[in-house]
Amino acid sequence: MKNPTAIPDTAKFPLGRIVSTPGALDACTPEYLRECLLCHIQGDWGVVSADDAAETTSPSGRALAFSRPIRSIRPTRTGNLWIITEADRSATTFLLPSEY
Repeated sequence: MKNPTAIPDTAKFPLGRIVSTPGALDACTPEYLRECLLCHIQGDWGVVSADDAAETTSPSGRALAFSRPIRSIRPTRTGNLWIITEADRSATTFLLPSEY
């Protein structure tokens, strides 16, 4: 991300350092990465399963409340992009599933 300080104050959790793998950079424009990040911090998890979304945000969900990793999935022209914020909120990474 070129300007991570432009993240809105409405973020549901801290992002930490924002990084990206080479595959994610090849698959997405900087503008699309920013759009995906804005959705991620506002609690729009994209195309994750209903169970994964519930685990993150429901009252009984653990990811937000108990500092577990938070994952969003967004489509790209070649597959999916994962956005993962670490459990300790030290970093948020853009990556392709094949790079996990």
